Amino acid sequence: MHVRHLLTATFLAFAASPIGPAFAAEKTVTLSVPGMYCAVCPITVRKALEKVPGVIKASASLEKKDAIVTYDDAKTNVEKLLDATFEAGYPSTVNGAKGK
Repeated sequence: MHVRHLLTATFLAFAASPIGPAFAAEKTVTLSVPGMYCAVCPITVRKALEKVPGVIKASASLEKKDAIVTYDDAKTNVEKLLDATFEAGYPSTVNGAKGK
């Protein structure tokens, strides 16, 4: 067997195995942020979330008192998003999560 064929077979076996490489998924979560009361609050929350490595997109709504965050789950997680809003002075909770 040629080395190239051996390497290809090894790669295919590894990729198909349950301990093979993990693939990142883009996920979206809605955070409830009840402490937002003025026009500057959603801007502060959005900017705090955007600073988290792995965040792809973030928006915050004063009217709904929530933030919607799309992120790369290989680079960050919901706990880090919750920490970011807390550190900005706006504690949040998960309102709902869905895979994308």
